[in-house]
Amino acid sequence: MTEPVLIVGAGPVGLTMALELARYRVPVRLVDQMTERAYTSRAVALWPRTLELLERAGDGVSAELVSRGNKVTVANIIAGAEPIARIELKDVVTPYPFALMLPQSGTEGVLGRHLAERGVRPELGVRLVDFTQDEEGITATLRHPGGSEETARFGWMVACDGAHSVVRHRLGLAFEGDTRGDDWGQGDFHMTGVPFPVNELATYWHEEGPLVLFPMAPGRYRLIAGLGSSTGAPPAAPSFEAFQAILDRRGPGGIVLQDAVWTSAFRINERQVERYRSDRVFLAGDAAHVHSPAGGQGMNTGMQDAINLAWKLALVIRGLSTAPALLDSYDPERRAVGAGVIAASGRLTRMATIQNTLARRIRNALMQFVLGLAPVQHALEGSLTETSTRYDDSPLNGVSWEAGPRAGSRMPPIEGEAPYGAGDTPRFTLRAGAWAGEPPGPLGDLVDPVIRANPVDGGIELVRPDGYLAISVADGEWEPILGYLNHFRPAGTGPA
Repeated sequence: MTEPVLIVGAGPVGLTMALELARYRVPVRLVDQMTERAYTSRAVALWPRTLELLERAGDGVSAELVSRGNKVTVANIIAGAEPIARIELKDVVTPYPFALMLPQSGTEGVLGRHLAERGVRPELGVRLVDFTQDEEGITATLRHPGGSEETARFGWMVACDGAHSVVRHRLGLAFEGDTRGDDWGQGDFHMTGVPFPVNELATYWHEEGPLVLFPMAPGRYRLIAGLGSSTGAPPAAPSFEAFQAILDRRGPGGIVLQDAVWTSAFRINERQVERYRSDRVFLAGDAAHVHSPAGGQGMNTGMQDAINLAWKLALVIRGLSTAPALLDSYDPERRAVGAGVIAASGRLTRMATIQNTLARRIRNALMQFVLGLAPVQHALEGSLTETSTRYDDSPLNGVSWEAGPRAGSRMPPIEGEAPYGAGDTPRFTLRAGAWAGEPPGPLGDLVDPVIRANPVDGGIELVRPDGYLAISVADGEWEPILGYLNHFRPAGTGPA
């Protein structure tokens, strides 16, 4: 029997990792040292690209998430009483043209239920004490709630255990970056008097610091506010009255807090691990990267780490591929994405926290002009929704036909078609135009047997199981496609 994959950390990233591997018929164990789940909302936004990728899991995962959340289609930026920008998501080419506001506990609940339907349940209260690895696998020591210890053998391990990752520390990997020198407060509140409909979020730029209102449901909002420079002591959440005073000074006026669901305070870390893989151990989510909450992309980036890794790991574990490049590609692909998110969210934070009066005036005038330009808005929409995520420099990229999209590009889902990578085996998908001709031989188990029509009716495209373009060639040029696929097959085997 194949040794299971040990997933450490049962938050959204670990649950996504387990769900992906389980649907690919890979045995997993999912452990977490927490004894019970938190019911505070923490991360609140699910972006379109994440929902697209979760749809591949089938069983209505994305549809259930959407049914439980609030669709936000507009982001407003206001400085004082002056509108700076109104960013609409309606033009994003996706089945999910909105930001889905859903408490993290709700996201975890949906993922957990679908995982349970596949026979996997998180083992809460189980702590990873230690591990060693060799060429064949990993030996881990797990401590159970009663104090008893278990030594178990695993084929691979994925660290989804957060910013203070035990796995990362045990590996001795550097978590390089900085901690910003300011404090932030956040909380979920019931409130009245918000001058925007429930499908619009608002960011207020103010000399004291930014204020952001995320609509979770009618009358309920996530509030995040900058609190100024750190004093050195651990940050403390403002009182209910202090949050109301912040709203009165920085907001539009007339907003009244009714009650607090929960509050907290934090400092922003901008850090990334030096490498996402150490032999048979992989790192994903906050264990690999942390950054400013501006843009709300932390949880989404982590969940997409898991989705990127899962299909590659499944191909190797199930013996469908032995190509070293497959697992080696996880680090360069996702580390580049993580670095981009850290940089972009950091820029947004720095822009929102400018203190100099003249600099704020210049920022307001410049951003009012720049963010009014359609190309800039589209670029920002793609960045926020993560639909513009690409793997331009991936070692998995084949050639790109000059008339089509470039290898590494996201291939948008097409209405009426099954998502790329759906099903219980991670397979590539072929798209071919009417003039492509027939492949000169069998394509094998790595490819879905149904060749789909190319919507532009020209060229041949091979799409990865996670919906990114692997290689594209002109009509009739099947040999590069077959050569690409042969590169991933186990040595000594051909198409089957």
